[in-house]
Amino acid sequence: MNTAVFLAALPGSFLSPGVLMVMIVIVMILSLYAQFRVSSVYNKNAKIPSRGRITGREAAEAVMSRAGVADVEIDETEGHLTDHYDPINKRLVLSSENYHGTSLAALGVAAHEAGHAIQHKIGYSMLHLRMALVPATNIVSRVLPVIMVVGFMFARGLSGMLLDVAILCYAVLTLFQLVTLPVEFDASRRAKVQLVELGIIDRDEMPGVEQTLSAAALTYVAAFISSLLYLLYLFSSRRD
Repeated sequence: MNTAVFLAALPGSFLSPGVLMVMIVIVMILSLYAQFRVSSVYNKNAKIPSRGRITGREAAEAVMSRAGVADVEIDETEGHLTDHYDPINKRLVLSSENYHGTSLAALGVAAHEAGHAIQHKIGYSMLHLRMALVPATNIVSRVLPVIMVVGFMFARGLSGMLLDVAILCYAVLTLFQLVTLPVEFDASRRAKVQLVELGIIDRDEMPGVEQTLSAAALTYVAAFISSLLYLLYLFSSRRD
């Protein structure tokens, strides 16, 4: 759930105008900047073809093959930056632009997702912890809007049991976002190493890949900070 929307929807009696405004501004700036950064950097490096002209699909396949990952299917999907690794079904899914693309951005994204497949194979603990948190995260993501509506319409703000449940929900979300950070950073690290060692890109092409992956990582950092910020506020409200 979007934290800025949640904050803005809460009644004024729950948040003082000054605190409310500061929190909304901080969350919106973080989120908007992260989205702008990843979009602009990706679009820039998507226009720079790699010298080797290897597609994202081929790069992902090569990275996984070198690590001994042979049981992961690589699929193509529609949409922009819809790339992801599905550990449940062992599927590496690449958007069409990255599946067929030969740009520095496409190779970086594809190798990054292959990095997740490698994490899965070697039993990377933080990936398994994130996987374990997914069911709880899905539940609290559905519960939070209900709490917001109930608090807004019937309780004129969060207090008592509603506040305690909101704190629990945001604690789960914040933990999930925190665990996500090392998972994403580690996958990017593996991607950059493999792309060079396999000769898929030259070292002087690495800045384009690094920019793309760093911008993508910023979105996860922004999500964690936003979630943590609101969790801390709820804790402070609990003490009042």
